[in-house]
Amino acid sequence: MPAPTDDRLQARSDHAWAIAVGGIAVVLFAALVAFTWYYAAAIFLLFAGVLLGVALNAMTNRLGRLVRLPHAVRLGIVCILLAALLAGVVFLGGTTIADQAKVLSDTIKSQLVHVKAFLDRNGIDTSYFDFVNNSANGAPTSAASGPTPATPPSHSLPSPSALASSGGAIVSQTLKLLLGTASAVGNVFIVLFLGLASAAQPSIYRNGLLFLAPAKYRDQATVIIDRISDTLERWLIAQITTMFAVFLVTWIGLAIIGVQSSFILGIQAGLLAFIPTVGAIIAGVIVVLASLASGWVAAASAAVLFLGVHAMESYVLTPLLQREALDIPPATLFAFQILLGIVFGVWGLTLALPLMAIAKVMIDYFKTDRTRQDAAAAI
Repeated sequence: MPAPTDDRLQARSDHAWAIAVGGIAVVLFAALVAFTWYYAAAIFLLFAGVLLGVALNAMTNRLGRLVRLPHAVRLGIVCILLAALLAGVVFLGGTTIADQAKVLSDTIKSQLVHVKAFLDRNGIDTSYFDFVNNSANGAPTSAASGPTPATPPSHSLPSPSALASSGGAIVSQTLKLLLGTASAVGNVFIVLFLGLASAAQPSIYRNGLLFLAPAKYRDQATVIIDRISDTLERWLIAQITTMFAVFLVTWIGLAIIGVQSSFILGIQAGLLAFIPTVGAIIAGVIVVLASLASGWVAAASAAVLFLGVHAMESYVLTPLLQREALDIPPATLFAFQILLGIVFGVWGLTLALPLMAIAKVMIDYFKTDRTRQDAAAAI
């Protein structure tokens, strides 16, 4: 009876094929994880450029509801308005921002020293926190060690080796500064170029992504890509509105309280509002530390203002503006932020929410729409 033998051979062949496919999938997944780990900064940089393109496209589409103009013209208007706004902030408030940034830096450093001294007086060990370096080599100075004898000045010329080493140190620091500046400018240029290119011709990149999908799953890929794009557009518009509201309320509130550097504190609070939960905590700590220089009353008022701004953001603006964009539980979002922040650093912490939004769209599709389609096909 050859039939059972053929069935066994077919079953073995199917089993071997399943094992091979599973092994290939595991290897490819491991390779993808390794690639993401080693090139995380570049991947997040490209994703930031895509987000900028989505934001520009969203503002262009919103403008299209008001004026009937071609997409390229509307995108040009949006870019000109944003450039004019940035130029106005730089030229009109550039000096104020620079002065307030210096004052804010000095104030926070001095307040950290005061906080360390307060904790030391109350018996709290602060050796684990590097608040301030008391000496150039990092070793704390002690009054019990006595005064250090003064070294008599030397009038001899430095040796050629000393000159060479000091010159090499200067060149090294200069190269580090130049490379750091070039890297920052290059990253900004990459984000701007990707954002403008993707916003100028969004249909080309959408069709390119769909072309990469297998023809069998192209309809499903179309639905997923369109939903991700729509979700990110609505979320970015709502997030930009929230950031501007946080900046305005924080700036005006701190100016009324009489806190120095209120404008720069408002800017940093608005920018940190892009990072949910963690950004608000960091902004609140910076605001309270900067307000301590104006007295405890000002610090308490700034803390109350921060709580009010956070309540406005969490219970008024976010439910009102983002109720149709994202619906992610706060604890889940916070845990995902911490995980990406630990693994990928600042990039992971900053871009955790849009990444989670993309994952949520895909999970919702496969859990709801595909289930309904399979049930309809079975019926």
